Amino acid sequence: MIYLITIAVYLVILVSVGAILSFRVKNQEDFMVAGRKLTAPILVGTLLATWIGSGDIFSVSDLSYHHGYSSLIGSAGGWLGIIVVFFIAGRVRTFGQYTVPDILEVRYNKWARLLATITTIIAYVTIVSYQFRGGGWVLNTISEGMFPAGTSYDLSLFDGIISFPLISNGAIPVETAMILVATFVILYTLTAGMLSIAYMDVINGILILTGVFVAIPFLIHHVGGIEYIVENVTPREHPILGNMSLVKALGFFVPTLLLAMGNGNMYQRFYSAKNPGEAKKSVIGWVIGVILIGVALQSLAVIGSSYFKNLSVTEAGKIIVLVAHQGMPVAVGCLLIAAIVAIIISTANSFLLVPATNVMRDIYQRFVNPELSDKKMVAYSRLVVIVLGLMAYALMQFFPRILDAAYAAYTVYGAGLTPALLATFFWKRATASAGVASILGGMIVTVVWEIVRKIQGEFLFGLPAIYPALAVSLLCLIVISLLQAPPEDSKWKPFFSK
Repeated sequence: MIYLITIAVYLVILVSVGAILSFRVKNQEDFMVAGRKLTAPILVGTLLATWIGSGDIFSVSDLSYHHGYSSLIGSAGGWLGIIVVFFIAGRVRTFGQYTVPDILEVRYNKWARLLATITTIIAYVTIVSYQFRGGGWVLNTISEGMFPAGTSYDLSLFDGIISFPLISNGAIPVETAMILVATFVILYTLTAGMLSIAYMDVINGILILTGVFVAIPFLIHHVGGIEYIVENVTPREHPILGNMSLVKALGFFVPTLLLAMGNGNMYQRFYSAKNPGEAKKSVIGWVIGVILIGVALQSLAVIGSSYFKNLSVTEAGKIIVLVAHQGMPVAVGCLLIAAIVAIIISTANSFLLVPATNVMRDIYQRFVNPELSDKKMVAYSRLVVIVLGLMAYALMQFFPRILDAAYAAYTVYGAGLTPALLATFFWKRATASAGVASILGGMIVTVVWEIVRKIQGEFLFGLPAIYPALAVSLLCLIVISLLQAPPEDSKWKPFFSK
C-alpha cells in the first residue's frame, strides 16, 4: 500500500502545479513553448526528464536481461546524437518557430511540413502508447499483495454501460492500470501544456537522479554483493556485443542516434529557451545527465537480471520495477518507484503535446484556418491532446512488447525525418523535392516493414526496419538533390546564420 500512496502523493503534487500554471496560459506561445522564457537549468531538467522515458526503464531491462552492459550500445546512439544537437541548438532557437515541420516548410515546401507532421504523429503516438503500457505494468506490480488474496471488484459507470475490473485476484489488473495511467496523462497534458511540463520536469529530473543513484548500493547489498552478481548475470558470447549480432546491435544504435538528432520534442524545448545561448548551454547538462542516468539504469537492470531468473520475454522488461518493489528497503523502493513514475509521466505528456502542436499549427492553422485566434488555438489543442491520447491507447494492441514499440517509433521518425532535417542545417545543396521524397520514403518503408513483421512474425530478410528505411531516405535526399539545380540562397541562409 505504501508504494501506491507514494505514487498518489507524487501525482497530487503534479496536478496541483499543473492547475496553478494553467492560469498563466494566455496564448499559443505559452501553451506550446512556455512563452519562450526558459533558462538553461530549467531546460536541462525538461530535456533530461523527457529523453529518459519508459523505453529506458523497460527496453533497457529487456535488453540487459539478455545482453548485460552490452545493451548500452542502444543508449550510446542517443548520446552521440545529443552531441551533434549541441552544434545546432543555438540556430534552432534563433529561427524561433514552434515545431520541426515549421523548419521543414521554410527549407523545403508545404508538403515537407505535412509529411513531417504525419511522421511525427505516427512516431510520437507510438511512444506515448508504450508509456501507458509501462505505467500500467508499474501499477499492476506494486499492487500485488496490496489486497487480500482473491479480492475482486468491478467498477460500473453510467448505469452499467461501462464496466471493468478495478481489482482482480488481489491486484489492479494490467488493462485497468493502463486505463488509469492514460487518463491521468491526457488530463494533465491538456491543463497547461509546455508551461507546466517544463517546470515540473525540473522536479522530475532531480527525483529521477536521486532515486536511481540511491537505489544502486541497496540493490547490490540485497542480492548478495558483487561476486554473486558476476556469477549470475546472463552469460555473454562477446564482450562488446553480448549475445547480439553486429546487425542487430546497430539496429538498436542507429534508430536512437537518429531520434536524438531529429527529436521534435527537443527542438520545441529549444524554441522555449530565453535566447540561443541558453538553448546551447542546456545541451551540455542534458548529455551529461543522460549518460549518468543511462548507465545507472543499466546497472539496476543488470544487477536485477542476476537475481530475478527465468523470466519470460514480457516479464524481462519489468526487472527495474521488480527490483524497486522487491529488491531493496521499502523507503528506497518508494523513492525509486516515484522516479520511475516521474520518468513515465514526464515522457508521456511531452510526447503527447508535440504531435498535438503539430496537428494544430502544421495542419489545421496552416491549411484550414490561418486566422485562428490564440484562444481557439489553445482550446482546440487540448481537444487534439484527448484524441491523440485515445489513439495511443488503441495502438498498444499492435505492440505488446515495449522494446519493439520503442524501436519502431525511433525508426519511423529517425529514418523519415532526421536526414531531411539535418540537411537543413548542414547541407546547402538539398532541394525541396529531395527533402519531400526523403521523408516520404523513410516513413513508408518503416510502416510497411513493421506491418509485414507483425503479420509474419519476423522482419523481411531478417533486417531491422532501420536499414532499408534509412537507405531509401538517404538515397532520395542525395540523388534527387544532385540531379536537380541547387536551391535558391533564401532557402538555406536562415539556417546557417549564427
